[in-house]
Amino acid sequence: MTIEAGKTPSRAPKIRLGMVGGGAGAFIGGVHRMAARLDDRFDLVAGALSSTAEKSLASGLELGLDPDRAYGSFEEMAEKEAARPDGIEAVSIVTPNHVHYPAAKAFLERGIHVICDKPLTSTLDDALKLKAMADQSKALFILTHNYTGYPMVRHARELVQNGELGEIRLVQMEYPQDWLTEAVEQTGAKQAVWRTDPAQSGAGGSTGDIGTHAYHLGCFISGLTLDELAADVHTFVEGRRLDDNAHVMLRFEGGAKGLLWCSQVAPGNENGLKVRVYGTKGGIEWVQADPNYLWLTRLGEPKQLITRGGAGAGAAAARVTRIPGGHPEGYLEAFATIYTEAAKAIHAARTGAPVDPAVMYPTIDDGVKGVAFVTACVASSRANGVWVKV
Repeated sequence: MTIEAGKTPSRAPKIRLGMVGGGAGAFIGGVHRMAARLDDRFDLVAGALSSTAEKSLASGLELGLDPDRAYGSFEEMAEKEAARPDGIEAVSIVTPNHVHYPAAKAFLERGIHVICDKPLTSTLDDALKLKAMADQSKALFILTHNYTGYPMVRHARELVQNGELGEIRLVQMEYPQDWLTEAVEQTGAKQAVWRTDPAQSGAGGSTGDIGTHAYHLGCFISGLTLDELAADVHTFVEGRRLDDNAHVMLRFEGGAKGLLWCSQVAPGNENGLKVRVYGTKGGIEWVQADPNYLWLTRLGEPKQLITRGGAGAGAAAARVTRIPGGHPEGYLEAFATIYTEAAKAIHAARTGAPVDPAVMYPTIDDGVKGVAFVTACVASSRANGVWVKV
C-alpha cells in the first residue's frame, strides 16, 4: 500500500460483534469480551447472554447494550440482527457445549461469522453436520483454542516447520488441574455443574474440557495428524457422571508416538498445561504457567532458553507480540491474538481481499478433530483400552 506524504492509512471500521451466552456469573464470557477489546478490533453491540429473557436483558444493560439488542434467545438475535442494516457481522458463542451446534447453525445460515468456544459441539454427529454447513457458508468459523495465540507457541511451531528438531518422534502433552478433586458440582457451583453433566457437556468430562486443549496444542506445534489412540478414561469422584482423569497413548500418521494426560483431580495443579516435542535433532518444552519462555535443546548441545521478545524468537512469535521482552504477556493476550487473527480474516472477507498467509486461527476442522478425539477416548476406554482409529 502506498501512502501519500503527511497522511496516515485509515483503519477498517470495528467489527460489529454479538455474543451468545456469557452473562452474569459466566467466567468465559468476560474473557472473550476482554480478548475482543484488547486490540480494539470489535464492538459488542448485541447479545443473547442468558437462557432467560430477564437475565439476558439484565446482563445486556450491565454491559451497556441497547435494550432492544439484548435478546431473549439466540434464535431471535440471529433473525433480527440479520435483518438490520447495522446488524452484527460476527457472533461469539460462549455457552455450554450442547448449545454450540444450534447457535452456530442459526448464524451460519444467515452468513454471520462465528467465533465459537471449544469443544466444537457435544457430539461428533453435530460436529460433522456443523462442518458441512460451515463448508457451504461464506461466513468464517473460528474456534477459540486460545493457547495457540501465545508467541512462544507460535515460535515452537515455527522451529518444527523449519526442521530445527528434525523428524518428529515423540509428543507429550499434559493438562492437570485440581478444582474438581471434590464433588463441587454438588454444591451448585455453576462452572462445575454443566461441565459434569453429560446432557450439557457431551461424552467427555476432563477429556472434553481440557484434554481437547492439550491434544490440539500438541498437534498445532508438531504438525502431526493423529491416526489412532488407546485410552484409560476414569472417574474418581463418586457420583460424578463424566470422567475427571484420562491417560491416552497416541499413534500419529508417519510413525510418531504420543502421550496425553489430562486430569481435574490432581491436587497442586491449577492450570498445568505443558507440551514437549522431540525429534531426531532436538527437543522443545513449553509450559503455560510460564508462557514467555521456550526451552530448546539441540542434540549434543546445552539446553537453551528462548524468551518472548528476545533475540532467539522468530518472526512467527514477533507478529503476535505486543510489548517488549521482560514485560510478561499471558492468557488474555493469547486469547486476544485469536480474536485479532479472526478480525484480519473478517476484514479481508468484507472486501474480498486475500488474507495475509501469516494469519492463523483454529478452524472448524480443528473442532471436528477435537470432538473425534473425545469420542475415540471414550470408546477405547469402554473397550478396556483397545486401539481406536480416530
